[in-house]
Amino acid sequence: MRKNSDHILKGNARAPARAMMRAAGMTTEDFDKPVIAVFNTWTNMGPCNMDLDKLAVPVRAGIRAGGGYPVDFNAIAISDGITMGSEGMRASLMSREVIADSIELAVRGHSLDGVVVLVACDKTIPAAAMALARMNIPGLVIYGGSIKPGRLKDKDLSVQDVFEAVGAHASGIIDAAELEAVEKAACPGAGACGGQFTANSMAMAMTFLGLSPMGVNDIPATVVAKNEAAFKCGEILMDAVREKRLPRRMINAASLRNAVTAMTTTAASTNAILHLLAIAREAGVDFDIDVFDEISRVTPVIGDLKPGGQYMAYDLYEAGGSALVGKRLKEEGRLNDAPTITGRTLFQEVDDAIEKRGQKAVRTFDNPVKTRGGYGILYGDLAPEGCVAKLAGHGALQFSGPARVFESEEDCFAVVEKNGINKGDVIIIRGEGPAGGPGMREMLAVTAALVGQELIDDVALITDGRFSGASYGFVIGHVAPEAAHGGPIAFIKDGDRISIDVETREINVAADLKTRAEGWTPPAPKYPTGAYAKYAALVGSASKGALTSFPFAGAPKT
Repeated sequence: MRKNSDHILKGNARAPARAMMRAAGMTTEDFDKPVIAVFNTWTNMGPCNMDLDKLAVPVRAGIRAGGGYPVDFNAIAISDGITMGSEGMRASLMSREVIADSIELAVRGHSLDGVVVLVACDKTIPAAAMALARMNIPGLVIYGGSIKPGRLKDKDLSVQDVFEAVGAHASGIIDAAELEAVEKAACPGAGACGGQFTANSMAMAMTFLGLSPMGVNDIPATVVAKNEAAFKCGEILMDAVREKRLPRRMINAASLRNAVTAMTTTAASTNAILHLLAIAREAGVDFDIDVFDEISRVTPVIGDLKPGGQYMAYDLYEAGGSALVGKRLKEEGRLNDAPTITGRTLFQEVDDAIEKRGQKAVRTFDNPVKTRGGYGILYGDLAPEGCVAKLAGHGALQFSGPARVFESEEDCFAVVEKNGINKGDVIIIRGEGPAGGPGMREMLAVTAALVGQELIDDVALITDGRFSGASYGFVIGHVAPEAAHGGPIAFIKDGDRISIDVETREINVAADLKTRAEGWTPPAPKYPTGAYAKYAALVGSASKGALTSFPFAGAPKT
């Protein structure tokens, strides 16, 4: 079989390369094997990715058992939970681009034959899919798995509860000792944040895109079965190399709709919108943001999962996992059959679902958590290019109130901490978009504090930034164009009447924003040099996935 790696390992002229690879452990027999990258996003900066170095061991063993030769690479990973609410959170979305670029450069640079990408915290997952879509060589994504729930008294906890406890403490609802108790109990060990937040949402999306074998991503980080699954993934990848199962065969309009439907029916993170748009563009698939609204209107929520529901990723795993969600969708005619990395079709995979007797994490369609899915895409004089409403955790579809304008997340949080937000306010946080932030920070510190103050159902929050998967309430993000590009959000003033209607898909302002925009000049970049400055100069609109790369030629233009 002719291999990519022959370009660096075959022929007399490649003797120097072989000499170096012999020093690294390759033998003469190994030169005939497909060379497979085991691309890791390991770091011990937080629990999400800290066990990925261990998970790589069975992956390598599976590749060897399947006839391949594994080589290791590593990329950065930014912890969203740790950086949330800080200046460092600007690096989170930027890291998606850096990780995708790193995978592409390592694999293409060495002419490798395939890649297994080990991922965990939020941006590592879409980065893996983006890189696979660009390179279109056999590849597979393994999610390190969710953390187990923390436990305090009779309540399961996640990091979401810690953020909310901060707000409760600021309001005097709990004291410092109670806040510390929540802090100490919430995160019991390795694994990514435990609700249907961004990491678990995107891990499920990888499964429904066909890039991860069914069930592998559901297994929590510290469950022993994860190692066996990782070994099997190494073997699956080698089979995919032999059979030439390529990512762009899996990433298509049908599979993207499957991923959106799975996200919708589990009230998943709004970050999934940003990331699936980016993956589609990297794969050259014409896929529009309005698909999310279309599917949400006709797809009930059956996953009773945090942040809006009751249960966590560990409960979903025990209930039957992604396969059970997929089986429900298939039975209702809401899923497209599609190829997967295993060589089996998606329908074949979900037909193997085993539902735990008495489980409550996944409901049926005749008894949904909500009759409408968790996303709304709105347009209007506040967001001509669109914005994203997150509908998880509440039933309201309309809101109207006076604007409370803040120029940054920090400015808003300072007021929230002092109990300065009133019922009925429409909070505007601007200057936090992809370019203006830069980095499109998530507003979890603010939304969680509002939850802790028992205000989340009585205010709306609009931003050109993003929301964490752990955020809920009447929250609207990804406003485009963003303030830094002269979008209408830049010209809202305190007291302007904001009207939001999810049903009619409108978000409008009772003000003459065009007149206010006359003579506007762009603000100076917050970072004049370095990676942040480069990102701000290159990044595209959130409505197109906030990419910095040059997408596949088949993709629609920005």
